[in-house]
Amino acid sequence: MLTSADTELIRVLADPLRLKIVTLLAQETLCTTHLVEETGAKQTNLSNHMKVLREAGVVDTEPCGRFTYYRLRPDVLEALAGQFAGLARTARATAEANLKRSCS
Repeated sequence: MLTSADTELIRVLADPLRLKIVTLLAQETLCTTHLVEETGAKQTNLSNHMKVLREAGVVDTEPCGRFTYYRLRPDVLEALAGQFAGLARTARATAEANLKRSCS
C-alpha cells in the first residue's frame, strides 16, 4: 500500500520540470548552471524546484566552491518503484482470481 510519503513523492515527481531534472540527474551529477542550461528554466525557478527535490529526499547536494552539485538518490526511486510493482502484482492476482465485490 502506498504511504502518505509515497503520495507526496509522486506529487513531487509529477511536475514536468522536476521530472526532467530527475531524468538528467540519472545520467550524471550536475550543478545548477548545467541544469539551467539543460532545462531552459530561470535560475530562481530551478532553485525552487531543487529545494522541493532536496526536501523530498530525491537528491543530495555537494558544495563545490561557489557551485552546488546535485546527485540523484536512486534508493528513493527504487523504493517507490517497488511500491508500484507490489500494486501491479496485487492487481494481476486480483484479475486472475476474478475477485470482485458484489453489488447490493
